[in-house]
Order: sequence, then structure tokens, then C-alpha cells
Amino acid sequence: MPLLIVIAAIILLVILVTWLRLNTFLSFLIVSLLMGLALHMNVTDITQSIQTGIGKTLGSLIVVIVFGSMLGKLVAESGAGQKIAGGLMNLFGPKYVQWSLMLTGFIVGIPLFYNIGFVLMVPLIFTVAAQTKLPVVYLGIPMLASLSVTHGYLPPHPSPSALVQQFHANMGITLLFGVIVAIPAIILAGPVFSRFLKHYTSAPGKMFVVEPIPENELPGMFTSLFAALLPVFLLALTALVKLSVKTDDSLYQVANWLGEPLIVMLLAVLNSMYLLGLRRGMPAKKVMGIMDDAVRDVAVIILVIGGSGALTQLLHDSKVSSYIADTLQGMHLHPLLLAWGIAAIIRVCIGSATVAGLTTAGIVAPMIAASGVNPNLMVLATGAGSLMFSHVNDGGFWMFKEYFNLSVKDTIKTWSVMETIVSVTGLIGCLLLSLIV
Repeated sequence: MPLLIVIAAIILLVILVTWLRLNTFLSFLIVSLLMGLALHMNVTDITQSIQTGIGKTLGSLIVVIVFGSMLGKLVAESGAGQKIAGGLMNLFGPKYVQWSLMLTGFIVGIPLFYNIGFVLMVPLIFTVAAQTKLPVVYLGIPMLASLSVTHGYLPPHPSPSALVQQFHANMGITLLFGVIVAIPAIILAGPVFSRFLKHYTSAPGKMFVVEPIPENELPGMFTSLFAALLPVFLLALTALVKLSVKTDDSLYQVANWLGEPLIVMLLAVLNSMYLLGLRRGMPAKKVMGIMDDAVRDVAVIILVIGGSGALTQLLHDSKVSSYIADTLQGMHLHPLLLAWGIAAIIRVCIGSATVAGLTTAGIVAPMIAASGVNPNLMVLATGAGSLMFSHVNDGGFWMFKEYFNLSVKDTIKTWSVMETIVSVTGLIGCLLLSLIV
């Protein structure tokens, strides 16, 4: 009976978000309240669980999410993303222009949240298409595959960061494993898959073509890369140090402190404020304005994550999560496959990768300890499942359709297939890594 109530709650969440178009945060709260009542919980206990869940989930995450948005906005607004793209295209040459765009999407996608990255980086694709006379879809898919992978797999993006917390994983190790899994995913979904897309020759909508920043106003290549990738450097370096030295070593303590996500993101934002803004003569008021805009960009994401935390806490407090964990373990499915499958189903039904990942975490988190599966891989498998087959209920689907001027049918044959390749390849990568770690 408890499992049926949870299934009914998820179906209700799908109906509220997709059919009734209700705000996702409100939908989470309504579903949490009704599920608690159906599970015969006291009303006071239900409201307490909701408040606790929102507080616990956002307590350690909100700073990482906000700082991540600030960093990404500074990278984009300063022209650092454009500089990285131009430098990589010069390095790879015209013959491998897709690979340069793919790598640009991956590097810039780490600090940039997905929707922001899409809007700010797609005009670069149009500029390159005009220069090379190549189809925009052929050039765009590799970059967008990279942006999608970083959004679903890698901290400090909101959903992976939240999953790290809920699965009690390590952010640095998750990032390292994530890069390993991401490489084949973006290659297959990007340059390999896009070879079959050269016949999509529709011109992009003119309203989406913007003028690039003049070359002489861009930051240097080293500055751009260092600012964009500092979180990756710090998380990866501290994770490696902690794996190679003893816990009582002073170097371990330093690495442990520097590897804290809050410290990593604070240092990255301060660094980018100086390197990409103040040092280049950007007025302090403009730098602060960019950061204020970044906070507004992620307000909705923060609420969605808070709402998911309420649902997760309610599952825990009602003991349903333990019941579900025991039931799922009796199905004898690999935990990574199970997490991926649940996230994929919710993603296809709801359309939001963030909601799919976080809802899945509330269901499968209790079974991690008993199954012995690596929690870092559970983060990645859940993230991969949350990217499965984007279609008409996903905002990203419509953004791609409008920007690239495609029909719904052609958007499914390009964008939706790309997202599916990214998702399935991510699962396979996690399963293969689980044989080693």
C-alpha cells in the first residue's frame, strides 16, 4: 500500500506540472501534503517534515548554487566563453570545428547553468556556421551535448550537487568520475551523432543571432580558462590529495578544507570578479549588477530543489523510503540501473531533469548503504537517467526548436535523440566503472 501511495503521488506531480501547468514548487508542496495525509501522518508532523526537508536540502546547497550562477554569468558576460571558443577553434582548425565547439561547451558548461549557457553560447554556433557555411544543427549538437552532460552529471550544477548531498557522496570524486563518464557520452552524442545531421540546413531565426564581442575587448585565453575551470581544478586536486595521503597528515586537512564546495565556489567567484571584471577595468557597479542578475536567474531552481527536499524528507519521516528500498532490493536489479530507470521515467513524464533527479534520490537513497554501491556512481547514474529523451514537455526542447528553426518532428529526430544517447551512454559508463571502483 505505501508503494502505491508514492506512485500515485508521483503521477499527481506529473499531472500538476505538465497538464495543469502549476508552479513546480507549489506542486511539490501540494503532493507532499496529500501524500503525508494518505500515509496517516499527523498534520503537524507533515508540516514539520516539509520545513525540515526544505531547510536541510537548501542549507548547504544554496551557497554553491548561487556562487555557481555568479561564476557562470561572469564567464559569459565578460566574453571569456567567447574567447575559449575562438581559441579552441583556432587550435583545432576548420576540419575539426565540431570538436572545438564540443570542448567549448564542456569547459564553459561547467560553471554555466544550462538555460543560461544555452542562450549565451548558441549565438557562437550561429557565428561559426556563418563563417564555415556549415549547417547550424550539425555544429550545434556537439556543443549542446556537452552543455547537457555538465548540467546532468557534474557539480557544481544544482541537481548533481543536491544528489551528492542526498547520496552522501564526495563532490570531488563525483566530479572526477563524472568527467570519465562524460567524455564518451559527449563524443557519441556530439561529433559522432551529428555526422548524420548535415541535411538539416534550416537557417536560425534572425532574432536569435547576436553580434559577438570585439576581439580586442575579450579577456586573455589563460585568464578565461583559469576563471572558468578553477572549481574543477580545486575539486579534482583536493580529491586526489585526500586519496594519496593519510587522514592525520596536515596536507590532508588543508585539502579537506580547500575541497569544501562552499570554499571552492567562494574562491572561484572572487577570482573571476577580479580577473574577468575589476582587473580589466570593469566598474565595480557593473560586476555587482552581473552577480545580482545571476541570483535572479537561479531563484526558480532554488525553489524547485527546496520543494524536492520536502518530498524527500516526508518519504524518510513516514518510513516509506525504507519500505520502498526493501521492495526495490527484492527486485534484484542493479542499483545503478534502478536509479537510472526511475529518473528516466520521471524525466520523460515531467520534462525537468532537476525534478527527475531529485525525486529519484528520495526513493533510492536508503538502499545505497545496504547494496554497497558506490554513492558517487549513483549520483552519475541518476543524473544520466534525468536527461533521458527530452520531448515536448521540456523547455529545452522548445528552445532548441525555436533557436534552430526546426519542426517538432525534426527536433525529436535531432535534439531528443541526442539527449537519449547522452543518457544511455552515461548509464553504460557508470556500470563499467562500477566493475573497477
